[in-house]
Amino acid sequence: QVQLVESGGGLVQAGGSLRLSCAASGSISSINIMGWYRQAPGKQRELVATATSGVSTVYPDSVKGRFAISRGTAKNTVYLQMNSLKPEDTGAYSCYALLGGLTYWGQGTQVTVSS
Repeated sequence: QVQLVESGGGLVQAGGSLRLSCAASGSISSINIMGWYRQAPGKQRELVATATSGVSTVYPDSVKGRFAISRGTAKNTVYLQMNSLKPEDTGAYSCYALLGGLTYWGQGTQVTVSS
């Protein structure tokens, strides 16, 4: 079993920044892939960023240049630095980890960007 706990969400004005954190615990001997999804109200969940060993990728064009994903030195943590936030970035951000062919999810953290 793997448990993921996110933190760092909140309310921020447009143009502001937030840093999301996700820490994995449990049977985490070697988590290769961690990342973030988000789901805006009334929209489908979308992949925001993925970090594998040594490689980080941010996906939607809408966040490129503004968001950056990184892994902690302990490899069981992942961060999402979000800059120049826009109201359309509002949503529930969830951390995930792939281990042993299974996907584990955190409980999610809410990000609200006011205009």
